[in-house]
Amino acid sequence: MYGAPVRVSRRGVTGVGLSNRRLYWLAVALTVAVAPTVPAVAQIASPGTAPAKGPDAPRSKPSDPATVPATGPDAPIVPEAEFDAALPPLSSDLNAPLETMAPLPPLQPATTTPAPTPSPATPASPAAGLQVGQSASAIAPEDPELARPLAPIAAFDTAPLETAADIKDRDAPEIKYETVVKGLDELELTDAFKGLSALREGKGEAANATQVAARAREDEALAVRLMKSIGYYDGSAISTIEQIPETPGKLRAIVSATPGRLYSLSSVTINAPATVPADLIRSSLPLKVGDPIAAARIQGAEANVALALPRQGYPFGKVGERDILLDDVTPTGAYTLPVETGPRSSFGQITTAGDAVFDLDHLNVFPRFRTGELYDNRRADDLRDALVATSLFSTVTVVPQRTGRPGPDGTEQVDLLVTQSKGKYRSLSGLAGYSTGQGFTVEGNFTHRNLFPPEGALIAGAVAGTQQQGLSATFRRSNAGKRDRTVSLIASALRQDYDAYDALTATIAGKVSYDSTPIWQKKFTYAYGFELVGTNESVFDFGLGDRRRGTYFIAALPGQAMFDRSDSLLNPTKGYRLKINLSPETSVRGAVRPYVRGMVEATGYYPVGESLVIAGRARVGMIGGIERDDLAPSRRYYGGGGGSVRGYGYQRLGPLDPQGNPVGGRSLNEFALEARYRFGDFGIVPFIDAGQAYDSSTPKGSDLQYGAGIGGRFYTNFGPMRVDVATPLNPRPGDGKVALYISIGQAF
Repeated sequence: MYGAPVRVSRRGVTGVGLSNRRLYWLAVALTVAVAPTVPAVAQIASPGTAPAKGPDAPRSKPSDPATVPATGPDAPIVPEAEFDAALPPLSSDLNAPLETMAPLPPLQPATTTPAPTPSPATPASPAAGLQVGQSASAIAPEDPELARPLAPIAAFDTAPLETAADIKDRDAPEIKYETVVKGLDELELTDAFKGLSALREGKGEAANATQVAARAREDEALAVRLMKSIGYYDGSAISTIEQIPETPGKLRAIVSATPGRLYSLSSVTINAPATVPADLIRSSLPLKVGDPIAAARIQGAEANVALALPRQGYPFGKVGERDILLDDVTPTGAYTLPVETGPRSSFGQITTAGDAVFDLDHLNVFPRFRTGELYDNRRADDLRDALVATSLFSTVTVVPQRTGRPGPDGTEQVDLLVTQSKGKYRSLSGLAGYSTGQGFTVEGNFTHRNLFPPEGALIAGAVAGTQQQGLSATFRRSNAGKRDRTVSLIASALRQDYDAYDALTATIAGKVSYDSTPIWQKKFTYAYGFELVGTNESVFDFGLGDRRRGTYFIAALPGQAMFDRSDSLLNPTKGYRLKINLSPETSVRGAVRPYVRGMVEATGYYPVGESLVIAGRARVGMIGGIERDDLAPSRRYYGGGGGSVRGYGYQRLGPLDPQGNPVGGRSLNEFALEARYRFGDFGIVPFIDAGQAYDSSTPKGSDLQYGAGIGGRFYTNFGPMRVDVATPLNPRPGDGKVALYISIGQAF
């Protein structure tokens, strides 16, 4: 067998590679054993007297014992007992010193004892050593090359050897080849093969035919692996390289696959402790007898078990290494899966470690489970996501910990260890946009998210634009006593200068809200609060026929409710939203005038294929209980602009004063329709809008103004960048021909 070691037995030596020198010294050893009284020097001086042994020794026929001589060169091998008795005793002490060897007699000078003439039967050779009395100089003259000093190591060429397959970027002729795959189409493996093929990766070019053959051999193994992955364990593949006729220098590499028989499951066995319910693991493993032994199917089934266990009260469950015993006769495979379930568990307490961003009292605001409920890792993941959403951690983990404490229904309580690591609390943010009628607008905010722990943020903001400038300060407490509940206090001062009015406004407001976030888009959100507003505004007085300034004090209790069934907060592609705003208010300007402002807005999104979404919006607003001229101009309804009817200037829709400026109204209706077509990170959006503002407290639905245009979208990870160009379809005197809008996010 290749690679087997040489074996030495008591009766001889078997193997390959014994030299003449080894046979010679073996003969010497045997001579010493048979005649120990003969001096060793005499044996060396008289070569050729030892019995001949080994594969070249003459032998007699075993069937004729009379022909075997008793002595001489053809004497039989020394008996085993005599051979063992002649061996010197061996010591069992490995550390014992070696025995001393008797010194040989000194060599005689060559002048007095000439070297004997070698016997023809035993020619003298360097392999046999020097003869007694022979001078070393008589063997051969000294080679002068041996006396020369070695060359410096730096003079040697250390470049590695190079084979023909290694040649790259040389002037050697390049070989073209084409790849042909046979036998994989029926198995639907051709696409997978092409994606991993070494021949395909070479793009039909190689340095030589050896390189093409090497790639083909790799693809043979690839084809076999792919066939085994779907249950063809007898599959084989062979590659051939052939010259394409009438095309010199071009080869054809053919990989031919033969799938053989398809192996299927003959049994499905699960080795696991009892669970509750009893069929928890088996029902979570979608494998049955007769299914093909396909790797993807089996791995997916096992992954399903790994997901189901921690969702059904087994947080420490582990899926072991499967075993499939193939039967070549059937052909089938017996499938066995070991599973360690661990104890059935329920939720215990929250513990914490690491940097203390939150204490235990605030951490207990986040869980959506109660102590004693059956463990479900989805709720543990929900707790971790809620902590991540605070943006106060650099890292945060939630890991179940065994306690040994008994829980209800025979479960073991599991504590959740929250490991905290502080993040950066301060941030700067900005927003810029442009639209016809509003000009440029730039907003900036500085936020300290944990200035008043826990989660007490201070936000300082500023807005600078063509038609508005202002400052604001906001205190915000997130997860205030309840998860996802936010309490805000706002103070702001704002200057606005529009065609409809110019105003200097100071506001103090408070709000309690339950909002969606980029991580959590909630199906239902709400907000309620208060506003105290003092504003000095210019307004057109129809009685005077000119503008005048007036000061208004306003108290309001705004509220909002929103139902969101869309699939995205910033870029929805399906679903709908319904938002309702209602604000009881009172205006104090010489007299107290209570009124109610309300607005309903509905949006819908309908996908048409993978690249096109039809989006629509309808909005209706009403103000009841007060005359228009008693309302502060900033509290009236206006139409037109980038978030309303595009193509018209900001707040340009609605009643106009004799000077051609808008004066606003007490009701509003708007409609919009978009076709959002996306290709990669870009999109094109044709749209049409309609709307009008009315002096009456309810919208009439007549005298609608229409605008149409087209927009471009650049999609980023934080939302789409929007550029819309629109024109009015039925403009009035003074309306522009083209309007431009640039902002972040969809129009609705």
